[in-house]
Amino acid sequence: MKNKCAHLVACLLSALAASCFAQNYPDRPIKLIIPYTPGGGTDTVGRMLAEKIATDLKWTILVDNKPGAGGNIGMDLVAKAKPDGYTLGMGQTSNLAINPALMSKMPFDAVNDLIPVAFVAEVPMVLVVTASSPWKNLGDLIKAAKAKPDFYKQATAGAGTVGHIGGEMLASKAGYAVSYIPYKGASPAITDLIGGQTDFMFATPQSVLGMIAGGKLRALAVTSANRIAILSKVPTVSEEGYKGFEATDWKIVVAPAGTPNDVIKKMNEAVQKSLKNPALITKLQDEASSPMYGDPATVLKYIRAEQREWDAAVKAAGIKLD
Repeated sequence: MKNKCAHLVACLLSALAASCFAQNYPDRPIKLIIPYTPGGGTDTVGRMLAEKIATDLKWTILVDNKPGAGGNIGMDLVAKAKPDGYTLGMGQTSNLAINPALMSKMPFDAVNDLIPVAFVAEVPMVLVVTASSPWKNLGDLIKAAKAKPDFYKQATAGAGTVGHIGGEMLASKAGYAVSYIPYKGASPAITDLIGGQTDFMFATPQSVLGMIAGGKLRALAVTSANRIAILSKVPTVSEEGYKGFEATDWKIVVAPAGTPNDVIKKMNEAVQKSLKNPALITKLQDEASSPMYGDPATVLKYIRAEQREWDAAVKAAGIKLD
């Protein structure tokens, strides 16, 4: 009986300590790891969110870019961080759903080493070429690629990103072959595309809208089910003859496994509150992103479903990185 009482007291004290911790959270800066270089779509959305939470709640959120390995380097740092709510990561489609399907060995377990905290946003990819390219539409690109297998180069923001795998999926459907050139983020990939080192790229709208407007890049297609308002004249891949084709990039805040549930809930509420702000919604929509909402349980179900869908898509296209 004495042992049972002692165990009960220990449990009550532990629950009380966790509750007090959550009430005082955060009492110091929070690090938000972005697993890509500055200037890309994930970085842009992450910084928007961090700034809005800081403004609304007076929390300090420090953005830390840790690019490489298709987002795996940054996500691995999150997975191995102390689970106290002070290290979070901006997970997204590639590092949480695609890479586990592509790689036989992952530095972290996307299912067991990370906890989904909150939805942020989703965005399609846009297929771009330089303004001087002879390709005026998707059909032109595919015709050229079929005529010279493996001759043309597709830049990607990293191996295993939505832009990379979306490109491979389209190549499989359309029956062409190109070389895939991975970079450590969108910015260096776009720089080389403009410089002529590569021929085309599936990029996030955030990373290329300015260069499309400035006449340096030409948009040929978007990978969403429907056209996007900011590029309303650009057809979808589906409209161009590949019905049902869709590849979107979503962003989700994650934490190390073991992070207290009360802290997860508090951060989820902070993110959702910021995403309902009309000014931030407008900023996201201007970048072709759509805010997403849901509690941690809903986020978890969504990730599991996305992991299954991308695994099936990767296997159907016969893609493997190792």
